[in-house]
Amino acid sequence: MLSTSLHPPNVDHGGESRITAGLKKYACFLTLDPNTANRYLILSEENRKVTHVDEYQSYPDHPDRFDDMINPQVLCRESVCGRCYWEIEWSGDYCVYISVAYKSINRKADSVECVFGFNDQSWSLICYPDKYSFRHNGIETDLPVKSIISRIGVYVDVSAGTLSFYSVSDTMSLIHTEQTTFTQPLHPGFKVYPGSSVKLC
Repeated sequence: MLSTSLHPPNVDHGGESRITAGLKKYACFLTLDPNTANRYLILSEENRKVTHVDEYQSYPDHPDRFDDMINPQVLCRESVCGRCYWEIEWSGDYCVYISVAYKSINRKADSVECVFGFNDQSWSLICYPDKYSFRHNGIETDLPVKSIISRIGVYVDVSAGTLSFYSVSDTMSLIHTEQTTFTQPLHPGFKVYPGSSVKLC
């Protein structure tokens, strides 16, 4: 479990901010959990990158594994609490889901109970080649942004119930902030479609 008790980040939530003035002091190191990886996903780079592949992988059965073939998902091994920040880089022709979820999310049902963003157990930023959207409990909202960036920063303040996503280049620009109440520690996770990959930075 990862946590920090530092002061709130000095980030301008109305626009851009210098990275050095913002969230990197809350950075946490994450790894992907092989026991959760869907059989159409391959982990690499010391479990820091996930790629969708066409070939069904012969991973052993595990109670934590996401089995739904049409929703290829994976969770990070580490949970986050307090204030935490991490960055990812994504690529692909369709979309990827940048998510946080409770460990209790269903892994086996062939229903929306398992899918990031389609239930009350998970929250997702969906990155398309031409837009971003946010999904929670089955409700998807398109987000107004100026440009699509392949590097995304995620900031969580669990006790304050804040989840924020940023586009990251030489500056940081807020994509979306969600205010809610978290009742459990959160695990970062990803849903990766064919031709797509996500790498933890």
